[in-house]
Amino acid sequence: MLKAVILIGGPQKGTRFRPLSFEVPKPLFPVAGVPMIQHHIEACAQVPGMQEILLIGFYQPDEPLTRFLEAAQQEFHLPIRYLQEFAPLGTGGGLYHFRDQILAGGPEAFFVLNADVCSDFPLSAMLDAHRHQPHPFLLLGTTANRTQSLNYGCIVENPQTHEVLHYVEKPSTFVSDIINCGIYLFSPEALKPLGDVFQRNQQDGQLEDCSGLWPGAGTIRLEQDVFSALAGQGQIYVHLTDGIWSQIKSAGSALYASRLYLSQYQITHPERLAKHTPGGPRIRGNVYIHPTAKVAPSAVLGPNVSIGEGVTVGEGVRLRESIVLHGATLQEHTCVLHSIVGWGSTVGRWARVEGTPNDPNPNDPRAHMDSESLFKDGKLLPAITILGCRVRIPAEVLILNSIVLPHKELSRSFTNQIIL
Repeated sequence: MLKAVILIGGPQKGTRFRPLSFEVPKPLFPVAGVPMIQHHIEACAQVPGMQEILLIGFYQPDEPLTRFLEAAQQEFHLPIRYLQEFAPLGTGGGLYHFRDQILAGGPEAFFVLNADVCSDFPLSAMLDAHRHQPHPFLLLGTTANRTQSLNYGCIVENPQTHEVLHYVEKPSTFVSDIINCGIYLFSPEALKPLGDVFQRNQQDGQLEDCSGLWPGAGTIRLEQDVFSALAGQGQIYVHLTDGIWSQIKSAGSALYASRLYLSQYQITHPERLAKHTPGGPRIRGNVYIHPTAKVAPSAVLGPNVSIGEGVTVGEGVRLRESIVLHGATLQEHTCVLHSIVGWGSTVGRWARVEGTPNDPNPNDPRAHMDSESLFKDGKLLPAITILGCRVRIPAEVLILNSIVLPHKELSRSFTNQIIL
């Protein structure tokens, strides 16, 4: 028997994903046509012996999240529950706080997946490796070049046994080209070191506060408090993958993840990819079109385009490397490149919306990694173009590298600006 836990965080996290996370919780943002965490759930549901999937975070269980969970349970025929933290507890605090629910039924092991990663999720391969050589912690790792490895947790392994000998989260100097993918397989005994961290936090807090249980004791960071401390003690091992992987930290990285998932659909979900048909729009490369979308026959879509529910795409529209969210309208001869068009937005005739390509590939030394803020020295950094919800862009407007927030109508061209 197996279980899976997906760590979805909470509203004060994911600030680099704003303004997109103002409308829906970040884990429900559509990537390649489906909510971000649906890719995780689909992968978990395919593992033989999977009995339950738990989501842990501190979002309020609002209507969109509840509706998604109900639909997912029906689709995947698995119990899928949301466990809400009483406060932000870090990447490991929720696992320890809900340990009884995780261990209920006696699972042999449980997967732990961060919601903000994109991957082909080689869970069955990780399970085989775990059963061949059981250990409390198994981390999924991949390679990065020397420059980009500094943006991730770095793993030094024994190349013969794959034991993790050393672990450093975002080091200041080069440590290793093996990085942590944020996907794990834990044995039930892995929760004991988390309990040790909790007790140590409680004791440290009581030295400062004699009133009893210290509120911060429940905050546990898997990477710093557990992996770094236990590395080299024969408890943590790494399983390397050469499959697709990236983080989804900002809007730009969501486009990159959409590209990866659309490519993966050729193998996993070919039915989701649009086909070029007589009398239909011209399809170039991998494109997802929601069945309710209306696309004019003269439109040219792709590569790497996702069109959401109820979208209207007019005659002569050109779309490439973009996500168009539900209810948006692209009027005649619009050109949208490397951009995200928000919910209910309207882009007028002959308007051009173009963002900066943003490919956070850990093996590309020139890639722009999304670890920095949208602003630097009071200026907006060149980034993906985002059109917020219910924004109307009139005809013949040029927008480059800008973020346009909700309820605004533009009447001239903007370059590298944020419209508040």
